[in-house]
Amino acid sequence: MFLRLPFDRINWTTSSFLIGTFVLTITAVPLYLWKFGIDWFQLGLFCALLLASGLSITLGYHRLFSHLAFRAKWPVRLFVVLFGASAFENSVLMWASEHRRHHKHVDQDEDPYDISKGFFHAHIGWLLFKLLPQPPFDNVNDLKKDPLVAWQHRHVHLLAVLISFVLPTALGAIWDGWAGALGGFLIAGVARIVVLQHCTFFINSACHTIGRQPYSTRCSARDSTLLALLTFGEGYHNYHHEFQHDYRNGVRPWHWDPTKWTIWTLSKLGLTGSLRRVPSGTIAAARASHRDA
Repeated sequence: MFLRLPFDRINWTTSSFLIGTFVLTITAVPLYLWKFGIDWFQLGLFCALLLASGLSITLGYHRLFSHLAFRAKWPVRLFVVLFGASAFENSVLMWASEHRRHHKHVDQDEDPYDISKGFFHAHIGWLLFKLLPQPPFDNVNDLKKDPLVAWQHRHVHLLAVLISFVLPTALGAIWDGWAGALGGFLIAGVARIVVLQHCTFFINSACHTIGRQPYSTRCSARDSTLLALLTFGEGYHNYHHEFQHDYRNGVRPWHWDPTKWTIWTLSKLGLTGSLRRVPSGTIAAARASHRDA
């Protein structure tokens, strides 16, 4: 079985990072907690960086840049390119290109994380093994013209290391010397990255496998409240695939969608605008049509 692996397609850098951080999280992190325990500072730093990097992916990479669901002023844009880099999910350009291709070719061979190739492929396999030939960045010409996006693309790996590893390590050292530095690196750095990445990956895998399809069965996307709780509101995936340019994923008032609430709050502060919403009549008609069908 090992000899049948397509070694020519293994993305060694990405695979080493994904596997290495996962192994550290299930080995070194428990050992650290057993030896030193955890205090409010380490827990707070983990939560703060998880919130900042998670919202930067959902609000920034996804709804702002990939789908142009709203407009944002430069402080918001700067925040999301900085802390989005710290998720180690590559640059805005690459992320948006792959995601736009996913929506255009969902459940087809051109879909980068095509669920029909299996749960493992959609979750992480597409990252471990390179697509050959590599798809071009021919669907993000609008983003290539954005100086901030272009700057982040050039420096994304340096930004990722500085914000994900150097920053929490330095803050931990200030708080509690070398033990605090190690804790900052392992907990707010390594473990936070692994948690965030796999929550993101579940949108590509689990949200195309489990859940309801109240709006359409034209593709495999599904709504899952459980996954919405884990992904800052991204779990309402059936709605998103039917109405991808809406700034909301959880369209009902009671749907758990912190990303939607953050975008709306920022609009009241004048930091976002032109929020795109699908008319309620169109949404109701889609539900009714699907129910009748």
